[in-house]
Amino acid sequence: MSEAYDLVVIGGGSAGLTASDFAAKLGLRVALVEKDRLGGDCTWTGCVPSKTLLNIADSVHQMTEASSLGMGGRQRPEIDLKKVMSRVSRAVEQVYSREAPDILETKNIRVIQEEARFVDPHTLAAGDTQITARRFLIATGARPFIPPIPGLDDTGYLTYQSVWDLEELPASLVVMGAGPIGCELAQAFCRLGSRVTLVEGADRILLHDEPEAGQALAQRLTQEGVDLRLGKMVERVAQNGRGVKVDLGGEELAGEALLVAVGRRPNIDGLALNQAKVAFGPQGIGVDRRLRTSQKHIYAAGDCAGSHQFTHYAGWQGFMAVRNAFLPGSARAVLDSVPWTTFTDPEVAHAGLTEAEAQKRFGGALEVSTWPMARVDRTATAGGGSGFIKVIHKKNGAILGATVVSPRAGEMIHEWTLAIDNGIDMGAIAKSIHVYPTYSMGSMQLASQVWVDQLLSGVLGRLVKGLARLGR
Repeated sequence: MSEAYDLVVIGGGSAGLTASDFAAKLGLRVALVEKDRLGGDCTWTGCVPSKTLLNIADSVHQMTEASSLGMGGRQRPEIDLKKVMSRVSRAVEQVYSREAPDILETKNIRVIQEEARFVDPHTLAAGDTQITARRFLIATGARPFIPPIPGLDDTGYLTYQSVWDLEELPASLVVMGAGPIGCELAQAFCRLGSRVTLVEGADRILLHDEPEAGQALAQRLTQEGVDLRLGKMVERVAQNGRGVKVDLGGEELAGEALLVAVGRRPNIDGLALNQAKVAFGPQGIGVDRRLRTSQKHIYAAGDCAGSHQFTHYAGWQGFMAVRNAFLPGSARAVLDSVPWTTFTDPEVAHAGLTEAEAQKRFGGALEVSTWPMARVDRTATAGGGSGFIKVIHKKNGAILGATVVSPRAGEMIHEWTLAIDNGIDMGAIAKSIHVYPTYSMGSMQLASQVWVDQLLSGVLGRLVKGLARLGR
């Protein structure tokens, strides 16, 4: 059987779903091919389940710390992990209900749940169906990277994909990798009651964030009981009864379970990209700034195309791929910088350039301003005090990058993202009234400090002060 479409999308995750929806709204004939479940990693094993687990773990933490709020003695509630995972599953199903095949079919999106492989640059095989299209979009995502550590393949280990199958809380958990996934799950399981050891080969956690952001989170994790091992490489893994034994080069760790969280690799195996004459490598499918592959009618978006691996970036690229494939002109769809958040407590959010990146690009023509969250009244009302806002900007107030370490940092960072993307400077943020008391008031306070300092410095500052005295 043969079918023809305007657009065939391979992969039903964030990029594929967004692309299919936009293309259908343009009136195009669209087919979405997915070999597994629609929704991708984010819905089933990534963002949705992990944030649900973090929310549950936060509730447990609040109960454990209730004595500090005058609510009785300190006690940890008994955790039934099967019920916890049931709550996680309900959240997943709620999100999936908006992405299910029957919902997409009502939007005039043909859903084909088969494994896809290219027959030639213009033909795709999906099961027994031969599909041709004016344009193809590859959006197959990524999967956990499993490092070639001796003994690992022979040892039962968890990844962010399989951890949701646990039915009993591990008494002890070794987490390999202190990136966002490792840090989030380490804190969650520690708060639920596991003894957690977090192992990282580098000398700090969250390598892509500002060093002081990683330091602040590391301090919190340690305070909560996570055994943090920095600068340690896992050299060998072995089964140890029901658990695992982890060799750190002379130092040995034992745990009931091991979670491997050391990165992700693109899902491009089995697509027969050679048949399509699409260039690819270990980091994924090669694309230009428009997301075109080496075949100009075949596009790639999201994690399979390398670069930043975030659900929001994948969805944005899916939209942009359709825009560039079917609408006049072209728009840049590969960005150097993308905002992100690690949803630990406190959250760590970032937009734009880090201080090191800005220094490399602009040298001495930049300034760094910080504002401690302890000086934000909302922090006091919530019983906290740690965290900060850090902004990299030019002397004229042009914003280059921002980092927020705070509760709700993932919400706060959007103001700075909007400013960076649209050339909004510190003065504009300072003059925009923020609601009191909110965590975001800290952003206005920092911007106001910078703006007033600029206003009152140099020749202009002397003039302003002189006018103020004359106005008495």
